[in-house]
Amino acid sequence: MPTIWGRRSSFNVQKVLWLAGELGLAYEHIPAGGRFGLLDTPEFLRMNPHGRVPLLRDGDTVVWESHAILRYLAARHGAGAFWPADPARRVRADGWMDWAQTALQPAFLSGVFWGYYRTPEAQRDPSAIARSLDATHACLRQLDAVLAAQPYLGGQALTLADIPAATTLYRYYELDIAHEPLAHVRAWYERLRERPAYREHVMVPFGELKGRLDF
Repeated sequence: MPTIWGRRSSFNVQKVLWLAGELGLAYEHIPAGGRFGLLDTPEFLRMNPHGRVPLLRDGDTVVWESHAILRYLAARHGAGAFWPADPARRVRADGWMDWAQTALQPAFLSGVFWGYYRTPEAQRDPSAIARSLDATHACLRQLDAVLAAQPYLGGQALTLADIPAATTLYRYYELDIAHEPLAHVRAWYERLRERPAYREHVMVPFGELKGRLDF
C-alpha cells in the first residue's frame, strides 16, 4: 500500500491527496511538516534529502515533489485517465501543470495567500499584495477564456491539467479579498465542488495558518 507524507492543510499535499482520492487509491497517510515535524529526521531525509512534503513511497519507489508524484500516480494507478499515454494529449496536462506552478501559484499562493493571509497584519505590504492580486486575476482571466470553450483545462474530463490550478480555487474564494466575476472559472469551481475527492482533500479549513509564517 502506498504511503503519503504531508499535512492536509498544505497546498502541495492537497494536490496529491486529491488525485489519490479520484483514483480510489488505498494508501496510508502520515501527517508531516508544520506542527507534525518529521521532516528533519534521518529516516525522512534518507527518502527526501530536501526535507519537504509531499512525499510518496510506493513499494520500493520513493517520489518527492508534488507534480512528480501526480505524474507517477496517474501513470502507475490511473490507466491513462488522468495523464494520457499519447504524448500529444499528455503535453496538454504537462503544460497546464507547469503554468500553474510558474505563474498562478507564485501570484496567488506566494503573493496573496502568504502575503495577506499568512503574514501578521502589522507586517503586510499592501502594495505587494495588490500587485500579486492583479497578477492572480490576470492568470484567472486566462483560465476563464479557455474554460469558456470546454469544461476542464484538458478538454471534456478532469485530468492532471486541472489539479494544480484548481487546488488554488478553494482558498481564493474563501479569502476576504476582491474576486473578479469570472463566470467560467466559477462554473469550473462549482463542478469541482461536486466531486467527493475535491471536497475531502482540497476544501480543508486553513484557519490554523492565519498570521503564521513559521507553520
